Amino acid sequence: MAEIATVFLSPFLQAFFEKVASREFVDFFRRRKLDDGLLKKMKIALLSVHRVLEDAEEKQVKSPTVKTWLDELKDAVFDAEDVLDEIDTEALRSKLDAENQTTASKVRKSISTSLHPFAKEIEPKIKKVLARLDDLVKQKEVIGLKEGVGEKSSERLPTTSLYDEPSIFGRIDEKEAIIKSLLLDEESVGGLCVITIVGMGGIGKTTLAQLVYNDDRVKEHFDLKAWVCVSNEFDVLKITKRILEKLGSSTPGGDRNDPDCLQVALKENIMGKKYLIVLDDVWNENPVVWEALTNPLRYGAQGSRIIATTRGIHVASVMRSTITYPLKQLPKEDCWSLFAKHAFRDDELGAYPELEEIGREIVKKCDGLPLAAKTIGSLLWSKLDINEWEKILKSELWDSQTDQVNSALRLSYQCLPSHLKPCFAYCSIFPQDQLIEKEELILLWMAEGFLQQSKDMTLEQVGDNYFRDLVARSLFQHNSSQNEFFRLFSSSSICSIEYLRLLKPHFVPSEILFEMHDLVNDLARLVSRPFVFRLEGENYDEIENKLATFQLTRKALMMLRSLSCFTRLRVCAHSSH
Repeated sequence: MAEIATVFLSPFLQAFFEKVASREFVDFFRRRKLDDGLLKKMKIALLSVHRVLEDAEEKQVKSPTVKTWLDELKDAVFDAEDVLDEIDTEALRSKLDAENQTTASKVRKSISTSLHPFAKEIEPKIKKVLARLDDLVKQKEVIGLKEGVGEKSSERLPTTSLYDEPSIFGRIDEKEAIIKSLLLDEESVGGLCVITIVGMGGIGKTTLAQLVYNDDRVKEHFDLKAWVCVSNEFDVLKITKRILEKLGSSTPGGDRNDPDCLQVALKENIMGKKYLIVLDDVWNENPVVWEALTNPLRYGAQGSRIIATTRGIHVASVMRSTITYPLKQLPKEDCWSLFAKHAFRDDELGAYPELEEIGREIVKKCDGLPLAAKTIGSLLWSKLDINEWEKILKSELWDSQTDQVNSALRLSYQCLPSHLKPCFAYCSIFPQDQLIEKEELILLWMAEGFLQQSKDMTLEQVGDNYFRDLVARSLFQHNSSQNEFFRLFSSSSICSIEYLRLLKPHFVPSEILFEMHDLVNDLARLVSRPFVFRLEGENYDEIENKLATFQLTRKALMMLRSLSCFTRLRVCAHSSH
């Protein structure tokens, strides 16, 4: 997927500009009598394509032409990086030579500088990269890319409060816990009680909110109810209008786009009444905007509640959540029941044991993600050909037939800040189900140059913040199986990580062990293609020569004779798995 072009270009540009502007670099160009105008032209070309990346990232999903353009751009960026590395290496070599030379030899060296062969070798390479970039700059206008433009994602349909009751499985305990919180009329701090349901995309947050919203006990308890689908555009004006409409309240007679009129109307409509408002799919991390929306909501009667669903714990924090419910994967049997409901007719379940056996293997791949079970089950609806089922089982879940799952999780990636995108995409090197040690991953990010320098923090601390952000956005999760060995020894006064590792060499405490849901792992692989590849078994045919990061198992390492054909290779990671 060409989104990786966007992921890695920004860090490269930052390093490029810093390097080209450095005193050592400028002095070296002057001594070698190199044409520094070529680098200036390269800088202008890179800036030109960078301005349309946001638009290109959105359009490449539907346009193969734009996808190809982004792939070519990334390839050209690697060429530019190679050229800079050559210049940097030659500059360092020249500096070391100068420190070891006598005064007389330095004079002779300065006389022959203009004849140095390096200038003749490097300038054609710079011109070749520049020509490629210039072509890409010209193409961006032909394929309709515009600066500072990003199409609004419209892949997800707005949610409603209605749901298909026979198709709901599980979530009984979670539903009862939330309803219990709603029925308590305790006064909250600041006059606002917010209950947040937090979890990764497709985990069932909206469905749980629908179950609660439509419960008879909840209907009887509140005077007013409203369901608003927010999604990734948090527009206070629009959301206020929708709340008024859902409450059955009349909009103010004056300017319907006047924020003051709308908020006063909302305040008057809920004054002294007990309300329940569901804000589904909230992404806002700006506390000022949240406060602007909720100011009139503080005038409801005691016992009023707001339920918000979100993928990020940071969002819940911004909303000053009174109670937070982290939603976990659906239990295996509930996930199977959901899959079977959408895959079989009522009279077919149990009649085809071979299909059920394959179906249960498919459900394992869904790993408790309701959206995946529902979507893939629907693909197999009333199909009784065993080959169709085996095809789904053996194929990746991210083909064109599973766009709903794809879209649900890809939005999590698209909404990441630019500095987190390369860190997440890099995690595609890890096999599914592999436990990830936080400290080790941070060191890998450091080696790749993904961590931005900070005056107040070490790179390790920056990396720790990045990692915490990814955990907060539900892209990493704590290892679900707490280490029994650690529990037994954790109360010991001599217990330490180092001591435990002496007893059990491969021990890592669960606080620094994390894992990725299989479908999140697939997402990382999706956005990192074709520049990151994981060689498993004998899948050589899938390798592309644009490869930049290569992860291979021990068996594959023994079978692979040469890596010299991968001219773009930056990283080769070896795994014992």
